[in-house]
Amino acid sequence: MVRGLYTAWTGMVNEQKRLDVISNNMANADTTGFKKQGVTSQSFDDELTIRIHNNNLHTPFNRRIGNMNLGVKIGETYHDFSQGSMRETGNTYDLALSGDGFFTIQTTNKQGVTSTKYTRDGSFTVNVDGYLVTKDGDYVLDTNGDRIQIPGAQTAREVAFDERGNVIVNGQTVATLGIASFANPQALLLYGENMYDATQAAGLQESTAVIHQGYLEMSNTNVINEMVDMITITRAYEAGQKMIQTVDESLSKSANEIGRV
Repeated sequence: MVRGLYTAWTGMVNEQKRLDVISNNMANADTTGFKKQGVTSQSFDDELTIRIHNNNLHTPFNRRIGNMNLGVKIGETYHDFSQGSMRETGNTYDLALSGDGFFTIQTTNKQGVTSTKYTRDGSFTVNVDGYLVTKDGDYVLDTNGDRIQIPGAQTAREVAFDERGNVIVNGQTVATLGIASFANPQALLLYGENMYDATQAAGLQESTAVIHQGYLEMSNTNVINEMVDMITITRAYEAGQKMIQTVDESLSKSANEIGRV
């Protein structure tokens, strides 16, 4: 009976994690360039592979309790990097990527340390100094890892971005957007602000993505599918609750009634 309690508990914890991921997907259904997440589950302890950057190996799910199956447990959280739909905006500094690739961004944390991050969100603008930046003021980098400054950004007659990322101002190419791709994008870590941090396992490589000026890539979250999954998860969670209640009632009878005989 105790095994039943443990198995039901692992199932409920697993469903709770899945629900958290789906809730985050739905909350970002309108976030530009957002890539939805998913969760895998596993029902046995012997694993063939494990995420290379996952150091949290000593969890209650890995502790054997007698000679029994450890129930269901969370495998990993993964990203779905499938292409999102394109929305036309007509704005000069709105850029969308089709294909595998990420814009290269330079961020600075509260301690003043700068680092390189990656995003699919191409809703850019220019600051007062003419630098191409994100909505949060982080700098967009070129192929050399330098900040992109657009000469006379406020007065330039024409600013264009071609399909390969060349920045053309009044007919002259002034820079090329740094578009990165990864051999193993699942090794990217969420950084926040719709950006990713790259690990060595990601395998940085040259991108073949095509750039579309005046467009934005929307989130690839399908709200209807997420709601259907949420209903399924809720029912599975309720089934775990009922199983715990049933086992608890059986244990109570064993202790309070059978024990009297």
